[in-house]
Amino acid sequence: MAVEKVTHTFEVRDYHLKFLKNMMEQYKIQNEGKALRILLDYAVGDADLDTVFDRKNARCYGCH
Repeated sequence: MAVEKVTHTFEVRDYHLKFLKNMMEQYKIQNEGKALRILLDYAVGDADLDTVFDRKNARCYGCH
């Protein structure tokens, strides 16, 4: 089932983009957008959102 895609601009840190690029290479994904959509689809369908968004798990790897 094809679902319409929309274009949106997000700000991410350099290490986020590096992570997406590494996942693209490792899993033969076409582009960063597809890698991000895979992560978001997992979050929407399977992730325990209470765990993901719990304040004790909220962290910024770039904030030291």
